[in-house]
Amino acid sequence: MLQLIQELDWTILHGIRDTLQCDPLDVLMPKITMLGDGGAVWLAASFGLMLSKKYRKYGCMMLGALAAGVLVGNVCLKLLVARPRPCWQEEVSLLIRNPADYSFPSGHTLCSVIGAYMLTAANRKFGLAAIPLAALIAFSRLYLYVHFPSDVLASLSIGMLIGKLTTTAADSMSRRTRQA
Repeated sequence: MLQLIQELDWTILHGIRDTLQCDPLDVLMPKITMLGDGGAVWLAASFGLMLSKKYRKYGCMMLGALAAGVLVGNVCLKLLVARPRPCWQEEVSLLIRNPADYSFPSGHTLCSVIGAYMLTAANRKFGLAAIPLAALIAFSRLYLYVHFPSDVLASLSIGMLIGKLTTTAADSMSRRTRQA
């Protein structure tokens, strides 16, 4: 099964490189991926939510969920799985700095999914901007040859789970606080 996933990963990566690689995307994708560096755009959105009394709760939840994502993804899973990046395994001309950490899961995608989930939970209209941005950041990691598709898909699942657990826990705490 792992062999099949790995073969599919390489087929998709080669397909992206062979069919989509072009000068405009070579300029655009590093800029899109930079939005996800260190979760920058999602941290900014968290702080933006916290500036509003109406959305402060969601800003705090988003910060907590992003912290959980870093702990689960970057601190635990990357070191546990220790999957080499595609750009370490095939000679490619990188458009960004060669990452020093492992490939699985994609931290950019994980933070992006968490951010989009939490922004959508705060207000569905926020999701109209956040979801496409998260998808673009995730795709940029494939285009730039620094993650496998399975890294990105796993990050999508983990991010959705962290977002759901965060909102469920916050709702539960709110109910308990109102009942007390």
